[in-house]
Amino acid sequence: MPMAEIDVEKQLTHKIAKILDETRSSYATHNRKLKELSSLRSSSSSNFFTSFSKALTPVFNFQRRVASAERIVRFVATFACCRDAKNAAYFEVFLEEFLRFLLSAASAANKTARFRSCQIISEIIMRLPDDAEVSDELWDEVIKSMKLRMGDKVPIIRTFAVRALSRFVNDSENSDILELFLQALPVEQNVDVRKTILLSLPASNATSAAIIDCTLDVSESVRKAAYFVLANKFPLQSLSIKLRTVILQRGLSDRSPAVVKECLKLMRDEWLVKCCNSDPVELLKFLDVETYESIGDSVVGALLRDGMVKLLDEQRIQQFKGLACNEAGGDCDPSTLLLEPEVALYWRNVCRHLQTEAQEKGSDAAATRGTEAAIYAAEASDKNDLLEEVLPATVSDFVGLVKGHLAAGLNYRFVSRQLLLLGTMLDFSDAANRRVASGFVRDLLLRPLEYETDTNGNMIVVGDGLNLGGDKDWAYAVSRLTKKVHAAVGEFEDVILGIIEELVRPCRERTANFMQWMHCLALTGLLLENSKSFHLLQGKAIEPVELLHSLLLPGAKHLNLDVQRVAVKCLGLYGLLERQPGEELVKQLRLSFVKGPSPISLLAGKALVDLLMWRGPPEVDRAVGHTFPSHDQDSRKDSAAVNLCDMDCDLNIGILDLLYAGLASDSWGKSAGTDEDESVQAVLGEGFAKVLLLSENYPSIHSSLHSLVLSKLISLYFSDDDEELQRLKQCLSVFFEHYPSLSADHKKHLSRAFIPVLRAMWPGIDGNPAGSPVIVSNLRKRAVQGSRFMVQMMQAPLYAKEAENSSNELPENQDGSVEHSDEFEGGEEGLAIRIATEVSSFQRKKTPAEKSYVSALCKSVVLLNVRPSEQGAIKLMRLLLNHMINSVSSEKELVKELRHMAEHLKALDRHPDQELLPDHADLIFGRLELANPGIDNSMEVPPTPAMRSTHTTRPRRRVRHDETSSDEDVSPTSVVPQAVGLSSARSQRASKTAALTKMTASKAATVGDDIEEEEGSELTSEEEFDDEPYQSTE
Repeated sequence: MPMAEIDVEKQLTHKIAKILDETRSSYATHNRKLKELSSLRSSSSSNFFTSFSKALTPVFNFQRRVASAERIVRFVATFACCRDAKNAAYFEVFLEEFLRFLLSAASAANKTARFRSCQIISEIIMRLPDDAEVSDELWDEVIKSMKLRMGDKVPIIRTFAVRALSRFVNDSENSDILELFLQALPVEQNVDVRKTILLSLPASNATSAAIIDCTLDVSESVRKAAYFVLANKFPLQSLSIKLRTVILQRGLSDRSPAVVKECLKLMRDEWLVKCCNSDPVELLKFLDVETYESIGDSVVGALLRDGMVKLLDEQRIQQFKGLACNEAGGDCDPSTLLLEPEVALYWRNVCRHLQTEAQEKGSDAAATRGTEAAIYAAEASDKNDLLEEVLPATVSDFVGLVKGHLAAGLNYRFVSRQLLLLGTMLDFSDAANRRVASGFVRDLLLRPLEYETDTNGNMIVVGDGLNLGGDKDWAYAVSRLTKKVHAAVGEFEDVILGIIEELVRPCRERTANFMQWMHCLALTGLLLENSKSFHLLQGKAIEPVELLHSLLLPGAKHLNLDVQRVAVKCLGLYGLLERQPGEELVKQLRLSFVKGPSPISLLAGKALVDLLMWRGPPEVDRAVGHTFPSHDQDSRKDSAAVNLCDMDCDLNIGILDLLYAGLASDSWGKSAGTDEDESVQAVLGEGFAKVLLLSENYPSIHSSLHSLVLSKLISLYFSDDDEELQRLKQCLSVFFEHYPSLSADHKKHLSRAFIPVLRAMWPGIDGNPAGSPVIVSNLRKRAVQGSRFMVQMMQAPLYAKEAENSSNELPENQDGSVEHSDEFEGGEEGLAIRIATEVSSFQRKKTPAEKSYVSALCKSVVLLNVRPSEQGAIKLMRLLLNHMINSVSSEKELVKELRHMAEHLKALDRHPDQELLPDHADLIFGRLELANPGIDNSMEVPPTPAMRSTHTTRPRRRVRHDETSSDEDVSPTSVVPQAVGLSSARSQRASKTAALTKMTASKAATVGDDIEEEEGSELTSEEEFDDEPYQSTE
């Protein structure tokens, strides 16, 4: 190139660089500089791009995102999109050359170059006008490059790649971009990238689920962005009822005020104002409040608290009936018209809001004085006046309103219940009003259960068959109104027992059908649930003892299973109110638990757990004559040996052993007729979790049962059954978070449970089923997760109070021996000794399942930390580590970790040369309830043996090797060096052989992973788990 052209190019590069440098200071200079740079492009079109790219190169080396660099990037992108009408051809050529230049930088090894190129590409794509002429081939290259950058390891590069692709996501020709976004969103780790993907998603049926899932994101900004996208891209009518309720439920209950504010903005501005004309009742009609009542309550409550609903003095409940009458033509009786479910729920929440505000203002007025108190009192008076205007004028009007809806049938049951709750806000202090309300309440309590008739004429109860009216919410509303009307002490019990005395007569005379039994028992359950004292039940129309013997116990033995269910529930409530549990009651609950079908066993198990926690195990056992102490281990049966199928309600079995047998049993059927997330195992597991968590309140429970129960709970937590145990797993996730930190004794029980849990979970040992290689691999992964989870619990710090009680330093005797503290049993040292002893129990020749099990144990022990104060445990672990190293000698990395642990223990040992006396070792084993495996007293770590190749060598090479050196057959581990002459003569061949062996071994290891189990080798050593950190199952 001639020197003149070089000088011209340098001058042009200098001018461009000067313009770029001047754009760093302020955006205000950009318009003027765009004209200057466009003039240079027009006057020097031949070599402009070369000079421009050279002047721009320093930007690709500047990593920091400072304001000056961002201004240059914005200016460059704007210039690339700035089309000059006079020189359109120059613009298109420059844009294509510039994009190709950026694409080459986007694939560079330098991450800063990739970052700046993707940033500029995204800015150009977002600013480029729709009529810009760019070849399809170039766009395909840009899209392909940005797809690759979405997998970049740098988050900011992925962010700009997503931003660049967002403009093409709506094109039908590029549907794979949307699929890529949906695939990347749930697995993306960076918050900014997830947020960018979320904001780039279009509104469609395919994306709505993914966007709504982001409302549960761990990042507040992502959750907030999800509600922003839903507000701007999804009209209310485009979402199903289920999705609407999910959005509001998550948003209104979010822990972040900013997310709640964004959800309120969505509900108010988009849904209420634009779609419902600011009518909250219309909004409720989009939410199906009969199915999602709690969501409707949350919505109305949020609207009222934020002042989005203005109450007018002329608004009344009766007004809606008048409107309905007008819509019907005006020739109708308003008393025959019924309220809609949304109207009833809306006014119930409005009245509750007014009542709450009036009470708060009244409390504020009482707590202040002077003018401020007068203001608060006036506000409270206004709220009360407005509440009186909204509510029905008289109690008779209220009763007539409810009766009209009750007469309309089951379709208006929801509205009737809302009106009953609204009636609790009425004033029943007047005797006449109370008389009218009392008669209405009596009618409600005497109202028989609803039923349907099948084709054979059999009656089928409508509802759950446990509560009054067949619905827990209905029973709650009736009890609230009854308590409000009969508010005097003992009056509530007196009224209901009087009605029960009437209903129990046909049951006592055995003339009642099962519907009458269920109605009487449901009313009894309502009484027992709401009564505060057993004393209040005495001296009434029917005595509690008579109620027990004439209704509850006969009901539990009734032929109809529905009657048995509600009777067993009432027996549990009765036992909680009694001063001491009665013998007949406990016997019947035990019998129902053992012999009843799953729905009845579930309720009996709940009742027994409640009695156990309320009264304590000894008290419950004494009720049936079970007098031997629970802590006497010799007099107790083995809990694991109790078989519910073969047991005829043996009274010699304690309540704890009985319930544990139920927890350990896998023979429970599906609990039909109950909640989907409930099972007998789940109920018992939740009960035992509460007992273990409050173990200080139950000192009679033996420590061995603690470990048994804890082992079973951990196994259930990691089981594959997610349907019936979902609720239990949620409960256990909270239980395991607090259990190890509450007490040092809890860690002792956890240490005892470690080996039994791992043995029960590991496939192929102790008779555990195995299966195909894939199943075995998954089972081993699950077991390793369980072991790491238990190690994490052992390492959890104690709470402050417990930590102070267990912070004593271990002293030494004068003769140099070590005093053994009580702490190592519940510490990581005790667990390490248990694991090492378990490894020592296996013979040198092990099956593949045992090899993998021992390997997993060794990988668990290296995670544990030993305290310097536990000198006895340190010396014992040094002895046990020698055997562990020999047990896994074929695994180099694991041996290295064990040796490192041995060196660390030697450094912690205050007297490393002093051997541990056998009596001291027996003492430690005895404290841990372990048998001495007969270990060698040598604390020296054995030398690393010559590692045998784990890969099969070719037989031909092996024969030649055997023929040339017969001495190695006698001494395979000889460390005597070979003769120098032989070594030098075969050095070249040996080096080639070693290289080929390594190459062959790496391929064989990859290819043979799937078939090693069938050949009898170790299928999945725990190496595959090293890269899999534990993840909780909540």
